Amino acid sequence: MRKLFIVDDDEILRGQLVRSMERRGFDVASAGGFQEALAKVKGPFTHALIDMRLEDGNGLELVTLLRQKNSDIRVVMLTGYGNIATSVAAIKAGAIDYLTKPADPDAIEKALLDHKEPLPPPPEDPMSADRVRWEHIQRVYEQCGRNVSETARRLKMHRRTLQRILQKHAPHN
Repeated sequence: MRKLFIVDDDEILRGQLVRSMERRGFDVASAGGFQEALAKVKGPFTHALIDMRLEDGNGLELVTLLRQKNSDIRVVMLTGYGNIATSVAAIKAGAIDYLTKPADPDAIEKALLDHKEPLPPPPEDPMSADRVRWEHIQRVYEQCGRNVSETARRLKMHRRTLQRILQKHAPHN
């Protein structure tokens, strides 16, 4: 029996994931936030798909709780804010894989069920280094409340340099 627990605060995405994983043969339970997930974490889950950033908590804490309840559970972290530091934190917490949104249901199923390969295959069309850099800067800028000075300080770059980068359009893939 494949019992999957999906935790994501995006209601539309969660609904799509539930339907998609049910079609793939999973018995699915879901939660829309950290507190709701805490009430359901006692379930006998074999697999879990957890969003890293929830409106009312941190998905990494749920990974730890789920692993305490069932050491054999296969947890995949799902996030819209993918970077190396958070992927390392997810793996250290006990996740077996880390996918960025929007994740393809086939990739999710593969990550949950078949993790025999040491590394996933490289993407067909990866983002360029310039695009990754631009997206990281945009994410930090948003997290700093669109404050240029604070963003520049956190990114350890000159404020004027950051302003020039922010004025440019996103680089093509």
